[in-house]
Amino acid sequence: MVQIKTIVCALDFSEVSPKVAEYARSLAEACGARIVALYVAPSLTQYVEFHVQASYIDDFVTGIVSGAKDTMDSFVKEYFQGVTVESRVVSGYAAEEIVSVAEEVGADLIVLGTHGRKGIDKILFGSVAEKVIKTAKAPVLSMRPETKEE
Repeated sequence: MVQIKTIVCALDFSEVSPKVAEYARSLAEACGARIVALYVAPSLTQYVEFHVQASYIDDFVTGIVSGAKDTMDSFVKEYFQGVTVESRVVSGYAAEEIVSVAEEVGADLIVLGTHGRKGIDKILFGSVAEKVIKTAKAPVLSMRPETKEE
């Protein structure tokens, strides 16, 4: 029988994040699992090639990470009551960091949201969820935002 002991819940604090958290929390309660709530701040290292000083980028990313930690603390208090949760805020490329943290903590499941992008938006912005699904060793539960018809 499959045992789920550790769930990585990847969050971006978008409109789908509460739904992602609800699924992760419900699964954690049912399985007696712990949650690793994860936010990945962009590293922005690609902008060094545009002659933006690395110190500006570092300061900006540091500010993002600091703000994200505060947001994560509030989010965890609101959405993960009653379960064991560890929150993490890291910087890097989202898909790679999600997979890396999942492997590091021995995740049995990754829960994340998707923006449901199609067409040119998907080409331009890619799909973090799709990349995680293709590269993660653990199973991935992904969910999209609700549409107005739902």
